[in-house]
Amino acid sequence: MAAARPNAMPWLLLSAAVIGLDQWSKAWVLSSLPEYTAVPVVEGFWNWYRTYNTGAAFSFLASAGGWQTVFFTVLALAVCALLGTWLWRTPRGAWRQAVPYALVIGGALGNVIDRLVHGHVVDFIQWYWRDYYWPVFNLADTAIVAGAVGIALAGLADGRRKTGS
Repeated sequence: MAAARPNAMPWLLLSAAVIGLDQWSKAWVLSSLPEYTAVPVVEGFWNWYRTYNTGAAFSFLASAGGWQTVFFTVLALAVCALLGTWLWRTPRGAWRQAVPYALVIGGALGNVIDRLVHGHVVDFIQWYWRDYYWPVFNLADTAIVAGAVGIALAGLADGRRKTGS
């Protein structure tokens, strides 16, 4: 019987760090920032702006009547289970694959915690330029996007290696 090779599951510590930072930042927001009021961080570019999202990215399905909370929670847990399986199958040293998986898992679970505790996600980072505003987001969202970009880039790099490009 062959010895089991070490897998990338220790990268879940990064997921735990993302969850911790995300939940800490949201606790700060809930205790320190006024609702729906811009608090300038960098004038002309960045505000703290406490708001809530019952939907997904860009408030998708935010006004769907409540069922979306369960839907997005189940979807996030399914994605985390899939990425956890991929982490299990990933060699420990393959950090270019493992880090993006861990970031998405941590971000998704950070937002799941919000949905279960508050019934919505707490958002507070607002970027803008003149009259153009990016949708308000949080640290969990940042981890999800960074992880998704990392997964896409790893897939592109892997595809180039396989085709010899």
